[in-house]
Amino acid sequence: MKKILIIPILLFLVILKLNAQTEKEIKAEIKHVTVFPDRAQIDQEISVSLIPGKTILKLSGLSPYIDPQSIQVKGFGEFTILSVNQQNNYLQNLEDSPEVKSIRTQIEELKIKVEDEKAAIKVLNEKQDFLIANRAVLDKKTTFTIDQFKSVMDMYTTNIEQVTITTLKKERLIKDYEKQGNALQQQIADKLGKQKLPSGEIFVTVTSEKQLTGKFTFSYVVSNCGWYPSYDIRVDDIKNPVTIFYKANVFQNSGVAWKDVKLSFSNATPWVAGDIPVLYPWFIDFYYPRPVMAKGYGAASKRSEAPAVMKEIAVSDASEEKVLLAAPQVVVGKQVGETTITFDIAVPYTIPTDGKIQTVEIQRLTAPADYKYVTLPKLSQLAYLTANITDWAKLSLQSGEATLYFENSFVGKSTLNVNQLSDTLTISLGNDNSILVKREKRKDFTSKKVIGVNKTEIYSFLLTVRNNKANPIKITLNDQIPISSNSGITVEAIELSGGKHNAETGEIKWDLEIKQQETKQIILTYSVKYPKDKTVILE
Repeated sequence: MKKILIIPILLFLVILKLNAQTEKEIKAEIKHVTVFPDRAQIDQEISVSLIPGKTILKLSGLSPYIDPQSIQVKGFGEFTILSVNQQNNYLQNLEDSPEVKSIRTQIEELKIKVEDEKAAIKVLNEKQDFLIANRAVLDKKTTFTIDQFKSVMDMYTTNIEQVTITTLKKERLIKDYEKQGNALQQQIADKLGKQKLPSGEIFVTVTSEKQLTGKFTFSYVVSNCGWYPSYDIRVDDIKNPVTIFYKANVFQNSGVAWKDVKLSFSNATPWVAGDIPVLYPWFIDFYYPRPVMAKGYGAASKRSEAPAVMKEIAVSDASEEKVLLAAPQVVVGKQVGETTITFDIAVPYTIPTDGKIQTVEIQRLTAPADYKYVTLPKLSQLAYLTANITDWAKLSLQSGEATLYFENSFVGKSTLNVNQLSDTLTISLGNDNSILVKREKRKDFTSKKVIGVNKTEIYSFLLTVRNNKANPIKITLNDQIPISSNSGITVEAIELSGGKHNAETGEIKWDLEIKQQETKQIILTYSVKYPKDKTVILE
């Protein structure tokens, strides 16, 4: 009878053992990080020993800024992944960075020094109490010679003075140590905020029929990080190509440091919806303003109301505002997709989680350029050098700040704007003092005349460009004449010296080639006719 009872119990224990779930905490190494403009994709991998049955793997020590929708877990081996979940553990904090650990060590050392000084002060206080207690011997009716009395007084005075001064110095040291400790505590508070970040965790439930070692890869997207491009643009002289140093400025404050990881920089925005927007019918109708009630008709509450259309505009603006607020050469390879570009960096980098900018060179380009000077003497008597690059789309550039160097000298900063439809990219390289530009009014040819009911004003200018360089240059000279916006005003170009006049914008352009040490002069003359009883401001 006992044997019959033992068999079901054993079967029940076996079933419990088979259905039991083992939780196993794992730490996966970050292998690769793909940085997007305002977030990053983290790739980790690990090999795990699995036992028969169900096992819950807990990957901890992750960033608390994980996008749960982006988590991907892949397994390689004879096991099955049953579920994947993510949470933030507020009872377990992320590990301190090396910098924070160093500060905490300094604070502990200061605390030990304070304890030592306080212990020394306690001993000094005991000594002081002893001296004061034995001072009573002088009050007793004991016969002292003058020399004995003097010796006792000197001993007491010397010792009590030494104790007092030493105690004072140690109290000052304690204040200094405490001040240093408070400053270090504030430094930690500035780095960590009011409280430490929670630890992100990913739970993976797997089942296996036998004991084995499986490989897992984890991929997810975190926020509080990103990158933006910048450039160093160098031109040795206008006979050589342009050299462009393409740099990525990366930052991250995700809570987890990226230690010796392979980096990739992508201009993709995978979080932006890729669906084509739908153009719905646009209905319009006449606008009938709401009548304003006269004062005294009991409609005071309605008088302050805005018309319905204004209310709709206000709502629209508010919703729009919410949308806006819501949202050496080291490249080992460049992946150019249909809509994205990704740069793979060969050298591993360490990016701490401190929000500071780190600059990584991702590409060094050399592009042939057509160099041309541009000047607008009406606004500035300077000549600006530009480099015009054709087929610039093949360079995979993005808009960003550029630092300019010309003839191995810092010129200034500019903006590289690639958001243009032209097949030629124009880069400004700053002004060149070797090109002299001047714009003078020709007083003898400038006049004001009244003929009949009209007044005619004639303006004439002499534009001078001199090339003091040792080589010929190409320069585009720009000026303008006014455009009439009234039928009563007539503007006429009298002399343009071969310049190309855009009648719509009033701009005049001269494309000049000037030899070394050569001076060229351009004459610009125009007239403006309008009724004499009217006023037109031309200067």
